[in-house]
Amino acid sequence: MASVCGQLVNSIFDYKTEKFFIAKNKKIGLLFRIFQLAVIVYLIGWVFVWKKGYQETEKNIHSSVFTKLKGVALINTTDRGLHVWGAEDYVIPSQGGNVFFIVTNYLETPNQTLSLCAESSKVPDGICFHDNDCTEEVVVIAGHGLKTGRCINETGTCEIYGWCPIESSHTPAVPLLGQAENFTIYIRNFIGFPKFEFSKSNVLPSTKHSYLKSCYYDEVHHPYCPIFRVGDLVSWTGHSFQEMAIKGGSVAVGIDWTCDLDKDYSKCIPKYSFTRLDKSEGSSISGYNFRFARYYKDATGKTYRSLLKVFGIRFDIMVNGQAGKFSIVPTVVNIGSGVALMGIGVFCCDMILVYMMNGSSFYRQRKFETVAKKPERRSKGTNHTRRHRHGHDRHKKEDHPDVENQLLESSPSRSPRRHKHRSHELKEVKEATSRSHRSPERKATGQASSSKMASSPKK
Repeated sequence: MASVCGQLVNSIFDYKTEKFFIAKNKKIGLLFRIFQLAVIVYLIGWVFVWKKGYQETEKNIHSSVFTKLKGVALINTTDRGLHVWGAEDYVIPSQGGNVFFIVTNYLETPNQTLSLCAESSKVPDGICFHDNDCTEEVVVIAGHGLKTGRCINETGTCEIYGWCPIESSHTPAVPLLGQAENFTIYIRNFIGFPKFEFSKSNVLPSTKHSYLKSCYYDEVHHPYCPIFRVGDLVSWTGHSFQEMAIKGGSVAVGIDWTCDLDKDYSKCIPKYSFTRLDKSEGSSISGYNFRFARYYKDATGKTYRSLLKVFGIRFDIMVNGQAGKFSIVPTVVNIGSGVALMGIGVFCCDMILVYMMNGSSFYRQRKFETVAKKPERRSKGTNHTRRHRHGHDRHKKEDHPDVENQLLESSPSRSPRRHKHRSHELKEVKEATSRSHRSPERKATGQASSSKMASSPKK
């Protein structure tokens, strides 16, 4: 257990570094090149060309929308006769905005006053069989007034106090304002991207008023015309205006500002989209309606009203977009991510080469190597040779003093002439010794000369 802990502690201080070697393996080489090509295509084609990864983007768009509608419709009913509806009658709210409503059909209940009348038979809480079913001063749930405590046998409903007569439930089969198809909507949109200090409108500054009075929006020929026909807006959703106008509906008008600010200012053009929102697959419930009343007073000061249940088309104008402009920071970041993907390819190919392919053990031995300490500069054979040479040289140096000492010790008190002769012999011995080490053939001659001089003192 102690040895295992010791190995674990020692492994903490191990440092691993990469080792490169060239593997002559065509399969791995082909796989790596394919991976490199895929990364390059992804980086250039998808990141930089399609997604414009070299740009800094801003999605915080500032937008303002206001609308104006124009058109007149003539209505002829049995109750009211001829009546002219203008924009102030059929547009709610009248000032316009990014959400507005156009009346296409309506049901009017005129001259309502506060009095007593029978509740509608279509209201479940208003049905009764005797007076006990109509509790006094209790509001009829989803009804039109308060119960008086009396059950009206002719209608089978409770008597109520409210605005009477109650609303008729008959809806016209044909839209009364079918002419609204030719109404026009003026949509003015201002946008801005504060990060890039960029702003624009869907109407060009050079646009003349005469052009606005005669143009209609067209994606190809008039992309900057802000005038839309109501019938066209509905038809672009894939539905019929006359069918939608009976019970109403909801239409979304999308304005998308996706601008490449590296291009010219004129290339930033809004793109419109149109979708019907009130109808979904598998659902039979659709349409849009609400009620409002118009109040009046007669000559005696008594208040009465006309109740209108209106059907129409609600328009929701939704603005979104983003702008992009070249920046060095996202460019470097995306290039760095591409380089990192290259590293993943290297890792995967290494794992396949070292652990999965035939002969992986061979490549594993070449790739992984453990180094315990720093290798010595000289090999053992070189050190041994140097030691041998050093010992041989020392042996040579030791041989010379022996011969010289013998010559010197043999004549401590000789005459100057003999001393001179000895010096000359000593010189010859040195020369002979050096020659014997230089040439093996003269070694014997040198040894003979040395022995002769060693025996000369006896003479």
